[in-house]
Amino acid sequence: MKCLISIIMFVLSISSFAQSNDAQTYTKKSQGEIKVTQILKTTKDWDGNALPPYPSKNPEITILSYEIPPGIRLPMHKHLVINAGIVLQGKLTVMTKDGKQLILNPGDSIVELVNRWHYGVNYGSVPVKLIMFYAGEVGVPLAIKEKN
Repeated sequence: MKCLISIIMFVLSISSFAQSNDAQTYTKKSQGEIKVTQILKTTKDWDGNALPPYPSKNPEITILSYEIPPGIRLPMHKHLVINAGIVLQGKLTVMTKDGKQLILNPGDSIVELVNRWHYGVNYGSVPVKLIMFYAGEVGVPLAIKEKN
């Protein structure tokens, strides 16, 4: 019984930590501080459209690190799954097929467009480095390129 109570208390403490307010600092005097800062929280992509529902079966999380050299333009593509990321270095310009533009600098976050054609360009003089997180489904590609 004591073991069961201990397990329940442990689970509740983890749950409380995970569901805590957006930006908090947790302190334990002997070990310093843990600071949690919310980078992004949204229900819409960068162009203001509502995000689609998450997959109902076989969810799959993918995290990719990209490095885009100066002067490189990515091909026109669209994502089939929700994805978000953060620029670590450089300046990335994202363009939709209909000409809407988003410029991202180091520290900027993005929620990508889903099922809408777009591309990215590094017009800068240093490589763009970014980390992207994909909430997909097993067997579903993260992106598809537009056919010429």
